[in-house]
Amino acid sequence: MTGFKPNRCAWVTDDPLYQQYHDEVWGRPERNEDALFAKLCLDGQQAGLSWITILRKQKNYEEAFCQFDAEKIVRMPQAERAKLIKNPGIIRNRLKIDSIFKNAHAYLAIKEQQSFTDFIWQFTDGRTEINQWSKISEVPVSTEASKQMAKALKKAGFTFVGETICYAFMQAVGMVNDHTTDCHCYTAVCKEAIR
Repeated sequence: MTGFKPNRCAWVTDDPLYQQYHDEVWGRPERNEDALFAKLCLDGQQAGLSWITILRKQKNYEEAFCQFDAEKIVRMPQAERAKLIKNPGIIRNRLKIDSIFKNAHAYLAIKEQQSFTDFIWQFTDGRTEINQWSKISEVPVSTEASKQMAKALKKAGFTFVGETICYAFMQAVGMVNDHTTDCHCYTAVCKEAIR
């Protein structure tokens, strides 16, 4: 049927990039530790901004930060780091830029002790929490689990990882399924959930 428009979560705009992200990425369980690291860094860049702003700049971030290869990030020459503040393709905020370097160090330190995937997923006991929100106003901005994650990440040396950022991250990587029950992705994401 032409003109069919699937029902999506209320936060999704008509932007095709946003719709693709919602339909194909948001809420789908992510277990790759490098992908989790990259997503956590990008979520930190969102602080005070809308996610679509960061989503539009994601490729620029990947280019600027060595495809989020933590080993390469920590070895980036100082002269190259200094140029990042002038890069129009990313958010030119010194604290946010520095956070990616701090997070890369913290990420590598955790990986020396355990899988970063296990470290992250411990906050939902290694499974997806399936919620049943009927409207967006019911969805929390943080939970006890996101508070615990934020505390542990900060202790490990991460920055820009407050409880709200951590909850947005948990939603994005499928630790929780916060698609509303009327969303066309809800059932599919439930099927993909890690139980």
